[in-house]
Amino acid sequence: MTAGTPKYVVCVPDGCADEPLAELGGRTPLEAADLPTFAALAARGEVGRAAVIPDGMPPGSDVGNMSILGYDPRRFHTGRAPIEAAALGLRLTPEQVAFRCNLVRVGEDGTMLDFAGGHPRTEDATKVIEALDAELGSDGVSFHPGFQYRHILVAPRDWADATCAPPHDLSDKAVVAPTGPSAPKLQALMDASREIVPNLLPSASQVWLWGQGSQPVMPRFADAYGLRAGLCTAVDLIRGLGVLTDIDVVEVEGATGWYDTSYEGKRDAALAALAGGAELFVIHVEATDEAGHAGDLDEKVKALEAWDRRILAPLVEGLDDLGPWRLLLLPDHATPVAKKTHTMDTVPWLLVDSATSGPGGRYTEAATAGATAVPGHELMGRLTGRPPQLGGAGSGAGSS
Repeated sequence: MTAGTPKYVVCVPDGCADEPLAELGGRTPLEAADLPTFAALAARGEVGRAAVIPDGMPPGSDVGNMSILGYDPRRFHTGRAPIEAAALGLRLTPEQVAFRCNLVRVGEDGTMLDFAGGHPRTEDATKVIEALDAELGSDGVSFHPGFQYRHILVAPRDWADATCAPPHDLSDKAVVAPTGPSAPKLQALMDASREIVPNLLPSASQVWLWGQGSQPVMPRFADAYGLRAGLCTAVDLIRGLGVLTDIDVVEVEGATGWYDTSYEGKRDAALAALAGGAELFVIHVEATDEAGHAGDLDEKVKALEAWDRRILAPLVEGLDDLGPWRLLLLPDHATPVAKKTHTMDTVPWLLVDSATSGPGGRYTEAATAGATAVPGHELMGRLTGRPPQLGGAGSGAGSS
């Protein structure tokens, strides 16, 4: 690496931002967890507040992570499912839309008991999706296996004209049926899936369709920011953003998208990629978000502490060995434990440069609450010092 040319790292503890909890004496998980590396980085860096979710857009990981990668969702977002479809190698025609197809468990009383269908093994879930495609698929409708409980349905474009509730917004609540002209078609598929899913996967009762949209068009990251980039994640949504922007997606053994994910594997993948020529690398870990959705305070704190000890502390040592570096850390949205779903709240961000010290601060929700929130997609330019070259591309927000 040329002297003076830094390596860049973006760390995304998905959904780690939260709200004060009585169980923690009015503190948030970020304030209650033992995070010495977070504290040390904040003390030598810059902290602030980011609006990763633009006003009027759904507070999901699709919107939030698109922002973090430096792309304004108001220009490039068309829906969640088509991003995940790209991760599976699916290329939609102009006459097709993709839906996210969750395996879920709905109780006999119509309550969403588990939006993740028991977090099945991918190989078990794949058998379910293949059976659904064999029995319910047609020339225009097809099911495609993804990862664990997250899968894709491809359907005709006119099916997009529906409003579909994300299942994680319905945890412990009565399910909300889709509405709109195409709603009967969607409901018919979900109803029919009840005759197939539980026979093959007892932890789930049916599929849930949502997040539809057409394929977005996004400039290559190298063209937009002039940097060779890589990322690692266990989530198809993030993989899909990598595919759509030509960011190298590095697979990490043991990356599960759950509490037991390989923190060390992701850290080592980042350092290896940067040592091998990548100029920027994104580390995404889902565990904090999953804990928020589960309402599991202990696991959210544990996941934050794993970030501190198993990723950040050794990562900083490794980066120091490579030369100068700059690091940006922030979640893609908040997932409060008490609410079990995403919120529109702005989130704290942390930016550290190995060559400077200050102005310093604390990386918590309360410590950054008074800061003016910057648009999330502007932080990539602040990290790299490179104004994005995004041209006129982008398909705009779709009807998802």
